[in-house]
Amino acid sequence: MKISSQEEYGLRCLLSLVRAEETGHAPTLAELAVSEGLSGPYVAKLMAVLRQGGIVESARGRTGGYHLAAPPAEVSLGKVLRVLGEPLFDEPSYCERHKGTETEGSCVHLGGCNLKEVWQTLEIWMRRALDQVTLADLVHGEGHITDLLRRKLTEAMQAPAAELIPLTVLSGN
Repeated sequence: MKISSQEEYGLRCLLSLVRAEETGHAPTLAELAVSEGLSGPYVAKLMAVLRQGGIVESARGRTGGYHLAAPPAEVSLGKVLRVLGEPLFDEPSYCERHKGTETEGSCVHLGGCNLKEVWQTLEIWMRRALDQVTLADLVHGEGHITDLLRRKLTEAMQAPAAELIPLTVLSGN
């Protein structure tokens, strides 16, 4: 799993917003840029993406600034990452891209490839776990994030779902 700069810095700006909101302050673009060590134009781009995704709102004027569109406990890490970046695995052309270097037709594993299903299943599990972690968890969970994520991932893996493939398919049983 690769985290893009946009995902990393967008999330850091959101956490700055959460901390600022706890004091009743709505930071400006310039304040966010300084607090995160980023350029003003880059923070403006990040906040525009987050605003279009419905995660933040902005207010103009002397007392203006940015704030979350919902309470931190209602904003999931999964939603933030979907707004800021790409799916972990969502490649309609996966089979075409990985068909083999010496073939001109379809994939040599067509109908017998378990790898695509592994990536799809892990995507589902990871998304379920990320959807259960909120900005409030990240701000107030310092020192406990590993335990929180372990618990959330376990819950995500145990959740019933028709779209999950049984692990016995992968082992050949």
